[in-house]
Amino acid sequence: MPDILLPDGSLRSYDGPVTPAVIAADIGPGLAKAALLAVVNDTEWDLTRPIENDSRLSLVTAKDEQALALLRHDCAHVMAEAVLELFPETQVTIGPAIENGFYYDFHRETAFSEDDLASIEKRMHDIVDRDETIIRNVWTRDEAVAFYKKNDEPFKIELVEAIPADETVTFYQQGDFIDLCRGPHLPSTGKLGHAFKLMKVAGAYWRGDSNRPMLQRIYGTAWANEKDLAAYLHMLAEAEKRDHRKLGKQLGLFHLQEEAAGSVFWHTKGWVLYREIEAYVRRRLDAAGYGEVKTPQLVDRSLWEASGHWEKFGENMFTAQSEDERTLALKPMNCPCHVQIFRQGIKSYRDLPLRMAEFGSCHRNEPSGALHGIMRVRAFTQDDAHIFCTEDQINEESVEFCSLLQSIYADFGFDDVRVKFSDRPEVRAGDDATWDRAEAALSDATKAAKLETVLNPGEGAFYGPKLEFVLRDAIGRDWQCGTLQVDFVLPDRLDAEYVGEDGNRHRPVMLHRAILGSMERWIGILIEQYAGRFPPWLAPVQIVVASITDQANDYACEIADAAADLGLRVEKDLRNEKISYKVREHSVMKVPFILAVGGREAEAGTVALRRLGSNEQRVIDTNEALAMLRVESLAPDMANEPQAGLKNIQCDD
Repeated sequence: MPDILLPDGSLRSYDGPVTPAVIAADIGPGLAKAALLAVVNDTEWDLTRPIENDSRLSLVTAKDEQALALLRHDCAHVMAEAVLELFPETQVTIGPAIENGFYYDFHRETAFSEDDLASIEKRMHDIVDRDETIIRNVWTRDEAVAFYKKNDEPFKIELVEAIPADETVTFYQQGDFIDLCRGPHLPSTGKLGHAFKLMKVAGAYWRGDSNRPMLQRIYGTAWANEKDLAAYLHMLAEAEKRDHRKLGKQLGLFHLQEEAAGSVFWHTKGWVLYREIEAYVRRRLDAAGYGEVKTPQLVDRSLWEASGHWEKFGENMFTAQSEDERTLALKPMNCPCHVQIFRQGIKSYRDLPLRMAEFGSCHRNEPSGALHGIMRVRAFTQDDAHIFCTEDQINEESVEFCSLLQSIYADFGFDDVRVKFSDRPEVRAGDDATWDRAEAALSDATKAAKLETVLNPGEGAFYGPKLEFVLRDAIGRDWQCGTLQVDFVLPDRLDAEYVGEDGNRHRPVMLHRAILGSMERWIGILIEQYAGRFPPWLAPVQIVVASITDQANDYACEIADAAADLGLRVEKDLRNEKISYKVREHSVMKVPFILAVGGREAEAGTVALRRLGSNEQRVIDTNEALAMLRVESLAPDMANEPQAGLKNIQCDD
């Protein structure tokens, strides 16, 4: 006679085992129709699976975020059923839900084509329309092995045989399709709906082992409704148009090549963008009381062993042997080197907080398959800094940092920022008492900064908990960039200390912090955020002065020189081409402002100003135009500075 406790605190009693579906119907016909999944005592549960003991129950509908993983997992099963109906010679392996969708791996001699994907997707819709009941079965391991041997499914046999012999296994059946699965699943295929789409086929080794058979992995996406599916597909289309690799080439910013895999060849325009961002951040850090340093690239392995990084990241370090047989590592991060600077000389409590910043060049031996444009590279520059402070200073320093970070993000056009609180990982340095102190300190700092956070369990750094700042871009994608970490461990391991007010030696607290994350990835994000159409202060070329006739060339040169004197990044276009062609070409290159000048403008001392994205042009006094564009092109932190003197532009008769 189970008693069922519902989320609203009400209690329902039953004479015998009862399914969540029955309970949903008891509550109301609307809920019975909408329910997709049950959560029984914090465990996901099929709606048709009986509850035999007193339990807590909540019901999940399509409106709940939790339902998405269920829908995507069911989609994988429906896809596998469709594949076997259309291509019965295929062998199935595994098919999980993943972020934004699902996949299933198949073994088949013939490669799936685009036409095959279309046929599979159509058959999936048919299976949904059939509304096949999904049945949960519990078998012994031996029964499961016998089933798959009978059906000649070697991949499934391997999976089942890895299960302990005394354990039971669950199978789910829909129509004639039966699959090994932990579950749970929907009550029937009809509950899945039609908000799914197959995306692509890729190769994948069985169990991720390159010595095992190559499988075909079909990826798909699935959503709660057609509207969400359409929004996601639109986002993907936008992302394709904004791809930083394509735009980087089109705009002449950078290139990548195999001879330097994971490293960026910055072209002149790309390096202008890089330096503008670096200069802006440097000014903000100077104003916030940071001292900039520069530390070595090659550091002896002994320091990395002392810090704990060798044990944790050794496989991802590039190393070199010196002539005296010392092992040197290209630094993958800056923290141990900053501690070495802190340790030079005697530090007093009066020196704290000490804010130490570096645009630190780092190298990590990332797997080749993980590299992605300039978003994931092997050689990168961190906008790194470490704040050495007392325990009592953690709150104040954290509040100031969070304010600085939010201000910088806003200057780059990111106002939607979420914060994750990442606590202790399974593998970590330091004892539990130290981690308790660090997590409590970071939690207090978060409250002091008035930040709302979501827990990201087990994702802290190996030496301390951290905040992860996740910003949302123009098309709704999330990017984790900034971090703030509280570290009691590294100062102890590397023997950093200061003399306290009591005359005794103490360990400082080390706050690891970054705002952009890495310069390379940040620029990639900016390219995609703005689709290459940067705000004027970031644009590699801010103004093009284009002559309409050869007679206006001298006047165009005068304007360009005056603009350059004002600190504007300007180019001249004196080619013997139609002005419409010039405007179109520079618009494709995303130049914010085009100043067109001909004989009439030269005589009047004016320019025809055209802004990127506008088909209109405005004839305006040249000096007025330059003064206006200078203000519009200033970096956000310099916008209130007084204007420099303007050079009067006149045409010489």
